[in-house]
Amino acid sequence: MTSRYNNLDLEILISTMNKKSLDFLEPMFPFSHFSNFSILIVNQTQKDSLLTSDYPNIKIINSFEKGLSRSRNLALQNATKKLCLIADDDIVYAPDFEKEIVNAFNTLEDASLITFNHQRVGVDKPQKIATEIHKHTLKSIWNVSSIEIAFSLDAIKNNSIVFNDYFGLGSVFETAEEFLFLRSSLLQNLKLYYYPSVIVSHPKLSSGIHEGQDKLLFARTALFYKTKGKLAYLWLIKYLFFLLKNDYIKKEECIQKFKIGIAGIRKYKELEKK
Repeated sequence: MTSRYNNLDLEILISTMNKKSLDFLEPMFPFSHFSNFSILIVNQTQKDSLLTSDYPNIKIINSFEKGLSRSRNLALQNATKKLCLIADDDIVYAPDFEKEIVNAFNTLEDASLITFNHQRVGVDKPQKIATEIHKHTLKSIWNVSSIEIAFSLDAIKNNSIVFNDYFGLGSVFETAEEFLFLRSSLLQNLKLYYYPSVIVSHPKLSSGIHEGQDKLLFARTALFYKTKGKLAYLWLIKYLFFLLKNDYIKKEECIQKFKIGIAGIRKYKELEKK
């Protein structure tokens, strides 16, 4: 029986910023030279500092926009392979990661999108404890990282699925771009699966990132308004209690934090009107 996909059908879509050489690719592929893979790099930069490639398998798009979702969408528009893998510039791929991805799509023949597992650098166990293949739901996609996502390019393009420009690093709301991408896919009735293979490692999160940050509260409240409407006001109150209970914020900060959440909803409403 002939397989639908092979390793040559996979393209890696990397979002990065201000790169002047391809040196950053070397640690990403410690087991093989990066030129052995099909890679599309979107480099958000300045017009006087362009990234170039002498390798036929490495395509470069120098973009003068800002925002991770815009970078991802530009990669989507210019991807050419049957299967695409979302990537950042600070990850390390596991040996045979491409074989795992191709095998997963050949095994799950109705899959339009498959998410995988990853590890933190220096941590032996995978981030996700699930060891069985399963279909995704609107609940399960909350736990997906962008670097775990691979998809059929035709399925995504044919259903006009894109990243929401308002969400993601460098945008108005700096969170949840991958969640909204997956949510759009589910709402279009695409088949999304989890496949337990660990394909990549990622640096540990910065200790400076925590639940109580203003920009995270601003963004998450806007996200909840987008997905649940007026229930976002109730969610905000419950979330503030969670932050207070877990010592992410102090009691005297609650009113200020509430106003920040309301500002997030107000800002999303303004953008929605446009």
